[in-house]
Amino acid sequence: MLQLANLTKEFAGKPLFTDINWHLPKGERVGLVGENGAGKSTLMRIIAGQVETSSGELRFAKGATVGYLPQEGIVTRGKSLFAEGLAALADLQAMGNELKELEERMTTVAFDAPEHEALLERYGHIQEQFRVRGGYAMEAEVAKVLRGLGFVQADWEKDCSDFSGGWQMRIALARLLLQKPNVLLLDEPTNHLDIEARNWLEEYLCSYPYSVILVSHDRFFLDQVCHRISEVWNHTLTDYHCSYSNYLVQREERVAALREAKRRQDEEVAAMEDFIRRFRYNANKASLVQSRIKQLEKVERIVLPPERKRIRFRFPSPPKSGRVVMELSGICKSYGEKQVLADIGLTIESGERIALVGHNGAGKSTLMRILNGETFQAGERHIGHNVSVDFFAQDQAQVMDQQKSAYEELLATSPYDMVPQLRDILGAFLFSGDDIHKKIGVLSGGEKNRLALARMLLKPANLLLMDEPTNHLDLFSKDVLLDALRSFSGTVVFVSHDRHFIDGLATRVVEVEGGTLTSYMGDYEYYLAKKAGTDVGAIRELPAHDAPVSKEDRQQQRELDKQRQKEERARQKRIAELEATIASEEALLAELALKLADPEIAGDYQAIHAAAEEHSAIDARLKALYAEWEQTASLT
Repeated sequence: MLQLANLTKEFAGKPLFTDINWHLPKGERVGLVGENGAGKSTLMRIIAGQVETSSGELRFAKGATVGYLPQEGIVTRGKSLFAEGLAALADLQAMGNELKELEERMTTVAFDAPEHEALLERYGHIQEQFRVRGGYAMEAEVAKVLRGLGFVQADWEKDCSDFSGGWQMRIALARLLLQKPNVLLLDEPTNHLDIEARNWLEEYLCSYPYSVILVSHDRFFLDQVCHRISEVWNHTLTDYHCSYSNYLVQREERVAALREAKRRQDEEVAAMEDFIRRFRYNANKASLVQSRIKQLEKVERIVLPPERKRIRFRFPSPPKSGRVVMELSGICKSYGEKQVLADIGLTIESGERIALVGHNGAGKSTLMRILNGETFQAGERHIGHNVSVDFFAQDQAQVMDQQKSAYEELLATSPYDMVPQLRDILGAFLFSGDDIHKKIGVLSGGEKNRLALARMLLKPANLLLMDEPTNHLDLFSKDVLLDALRSFSGTVVFVSHDRHFIDGLATRVVEVEGGTLTSYMGDYEYYLAKKAGTDVGAIRELPAHDAPVSKEDRQQQRELDKQRQKEERARQKRIAELEATIASEEALLAELALKLADPEIAGDYQAIHAAAEEHSAIDARLKALYAEWEQTASLT
């Protein structure tokens, strides 16, 4: 379907890609991954024909079509939504129009005339093509795709220009899916989709009959859709024929092997360089020196992939709150005549990590703002004892001092003991090198949001309200945030459309739908299982503010809640113990390294042997501790 042959691309004389040879068969779904700036989007644009190569070829199968969805910058206007969807099927519409014209002409030509037979033959040929390609169901297909991406029938006659940026990207995605190109290029297609639309797109792509190349920071989506991962690194592509999660394992194994090979190569190179240096001016060894020089010139130096520093970030300890952190009762909220929340109730207890879910426009962000103190028309909001609230939303960046640098902003709000970690924290949120000294006023919207999120993590509030915290984060940054929130001793209420993030964090799910709340006392998998039961009428969940139907049910639910909270407290306690032990062992290891480097024991082989054995023992203990920490921290 697609072949890259010796593809090279340079910018200002510097190589981005060098002699890439890569093949994409029909029906393969590839996840394109790599560090920010590695060239993923540029490669997409090269394949789409928007950027020229410096050298090399792109070879497509005969008649192959390419469709490309960029991350941003698409605006559609001039047609209704449904008409825009139909326009993607212009060739089918043309066939339909020709069939109508042929039908009209056949009514005006005598049945026994030679022209009638030719018209009938043409009609049969076009009709069969029209049928095979789904022409008789094209309106139903447009409706299916629009509904799948979150549009409702009331939207269909709206002009496309009436839709905001996120919905514009959905329109562009719908058009591409309807066109069914042979090579479908999707650059962050889930950025503006809620969970329902992501799930639909996931299923659609898994049954897509042609080839897909996908860039995404949604780990769960990559795992479900892609069965091959291509990593952009060192100016080329490295393939892993597996899911994204398996790629992470295989990549680590490959990097470990490369690291060992590089160590051996460095030793060999050092030995050759030492030989050349010692005998360069020795006439008796001139031929040997020249031989070593030639060998050295032929060595292809092993380059290790970039490895971002693993950050085990922990929040500053927040003040302890009361058991009930916040309680809403009878809350009603409307905007004009549109009622968003109707007589809702919600009780939030200390230590909970609550995910708010629901389709776009259901009222999740409205509920978050009410939790943060926004006014409402009816009901009561009670905040618990000693509760301090911090709120992250996409517009929170505006409260920061635009004249400060990113580093200065964090420094101004950071506890003293966190100052040594500020550069690492900024790096985790994609601020590298001189970026940390940029003035906030010149940062992009995504950069400001990432900085606002990092700033929030340094403040010791005990109730965090987070509306789409993973937007604008890459996969590494999401994992840093997820690890930090898992070990946070306070309470978290969050909205996210990232399935992996919700799976890893939520201990309770509250669905916002039709102006009401429904609470599911478990993680996201539990919520999905319950929803599946609800769909078949087997399981009925109670609204979050209603009482259960019986005293026994209420008592059983309380016992389940207590057990979950007890297990979570035990997990958090074990994580803290492990981290303290790790810190202690790491300190011992550092002391031992200094001891081994001490020239005073250089000749004491017995002392060196004892220290080396102790070093190995501590190293083994640390590996076991790290493994247990990873396993315990990943439990939810």
